[in-house]
Amino acid sequence: MADLTWHPARSHGGRDHRSLRVGASAVIMAAVLLAVLLVPPLVPMDAQAVDLAAKLQAPSLAHPFGTDEVGRDLLLRCVYGLRVSLLVGVVAALTATVIGTAVGALAGALGGWADRAVMRVVDLFSSVPHLLLGIFIVAMFRPGVWPVIISVGLTHWLSTARIVRAEVLSLRGRPFVDAAVSGGASRWRVAVRHLLPGVLPRAGLAAVLMVPHAIWHESALSFLGLGLPAHEASLGIMVNSARSSLLAGDWWPTLFPGLFIIVPTLAVAGLAGAWRERLDPRRRSELML
Repeated sequence: MADLTWHPARSHGGRDHRSLRVGASAVIMAAVLLAVLLVPPLVPMDAQAVDLAAKLQAPSLAHPFGTDEVGRDLLLRCVYGLRVSLLVGVVAALTATVIGTAVGALAGALGGWADRAVMRVVDLFSSVPHLLLGIFIVAMFRPGVWPVIISVGLTHWLSTARIVRAEVLSLRGRPFVDAAVSGGASRWRVAVRHLLPGVLPRAGLAAVLMVPHAIWHESALSFLGLGLPAHEASLGIMVNSARSSLLAGDWWPTLFPGLFIIVPTLAVAGLAGAWRERLDPRRRSELML
């Protein structure tokens, strides 16, 4: 007898497109990491060296990205700026994820009035724009890397807290949790042994997705003059200082730092999107077609 069961069409094009996107993102991130690790020790130039005789030189073999308004090599400064951005992005994302995971897990595990009180605090912080709150926090310190990390970490844990809380509430209704409670396990043991391991994949994904956002946040603060000191190699500072050059027709001091902000963040977002598809059962079923 013929099989009359309906089967969804298999879309190999979509799968190939996803594979290509993930592969391109992985290659870009590998190139970024190699540049960050290898360029500074291998290139004997000083990123802060000023050479007014070589200011605003167009890209050439001697300076592949050209030079800025005081003659500094843009390639080396972009690499150093990317190192700062990645440091801020990774450390701030981990800080925000730890805070958000702790708050969300606590709210979901306790439930009741404690859950409502914690989530009202989350809603209160969410009502203030991230950038405005970040500016307020950074303004209390001297310009530097760690004030920016603290600013991003303390303003970007809210979405992680909501995600973790929702995951904990979902896990609390699972049979294995009911079995642990029926067996006499304490609330603390259930949270540590059963709920927390279940939310770690989502929390890890939230941390990866937060890295690009933290990089943009650091660049925005530096662009406004509130991040790193003006003499440091920061991508946001470089874009800000190149505005007058752009008006004069010199495009390279703005283009290359901007690309160093955009391209790595898109690569991280592409890898995080693949991870999200793996975690989502509906996406996983599509990938198997």
